Amino acid sequence: MTGADGFIGSHLTEHLVRAGADVTALAAYNSFDANGWLDDLEPDIRDQVRIIRGDVRDAAFTMREIRGQDMVFHLAALIAIPHSYVAAQSYVDVNVTGTLNILEAARTANCERVIHTSTSEVYGTAQFTPITEQHPLQGQSPYAASKIGADMMAEAYARSHGLPVMILRPFNTYGPRQSERAVIPTVIRQALDPACDEIRLGSLDPKRDFNFVGDTAQAFLAMAVTDGLETGSPYNTGTGVAVSIAEIVAEIKSTTGSTKPVVTEDARKRPENSEVGLLLADNGRLRDTTDWQPETDLADGLAKTVSWWQRRLQAGLVRPDRGYAT
Repeated sequence: MTGADGFIGSHLTEHLVRAGADVTALAAYNSFDANGWLDDLEPDIRDQVRIIRGDVRDAAFTMREIRGQDMVFHLAALIAIPHSYVAAQSYVDVNVTGTLNILEAARTANCERVIHTSTSEVYGTAQFTPITEQHPLQGQSPYAASKIGADMMAEAYARSHGLPVMILRPFNTYGPRQSERAVIPTVIRQALDPACDEIRLGSLDPKRDFNFVGDTAQAFLAMAVTDGLETGSPYNTGTGVAVSIAEIVAEIKSTTGSTKPVVTEDARKRPENSEVGLLLADNGRLRDTTDWQPETDLADGLAKTVSWWQRRLQAGLVRPDRGYAT
């Protein structure tokens, strides 16, 4: 699995181990002797995982490591939308070229299946809702454009080489271990952190389809074991319910008991023509083809996420000035 050290990847690693899979987990190489969120797994889970370090941009590395693997879950990507505005080339290098390297290595190794991770951001602002897989693709940020390129590369390998690559297209996933680049952990940490007198955000108007990370991980597993899926073709995973950022803030404040005022800042907002106003999934294709369905409602998912942040703060694993994990 690529991106195993990340938010969704670490949860998927847990689910795969519990399902009895023999997991090789790729963590991005770094000089800190760290394996991202894989280091946060319970020892009985982590001890069953073969962890390797490397970079999907390295074609020779991916070719060596994928040899002998039956299935590849490809989650590695640069995902922070704001940074993509100032470092677009790095997103192309990781998200497009990195995906190409994975696909070519899987083709050469004759892998039985590749599950490539897309994103609902490829749809841009909805032209109709709920959004089906037939919705036009719109690159409203360099990040979205890079993921469109990666998706098209997966489709091309399915069509050109017959590679059994499936595309899972998650809508907004949230839950424990998510960084503050995303809105829900940003709100939760500020609501809980005594160093914060206010909850500072960008626009409160956008609406999103928020899917709990455990349900997203189960969607990956469903894609892995279901026969008859269409190769090179996307499958949406989401709840089919959209809520505004303002509604999310209200729910989190209620859950945490916070009375802090909310302050909107222009610096936190996306460029006007880049903001995506509404993302709402039509998950019927995935539900009709597999046995997957979302099981965690928003209130329960937020409660689990708040509880995780409370434990982190109490353990001193978050810096009070910035919220970064130590």
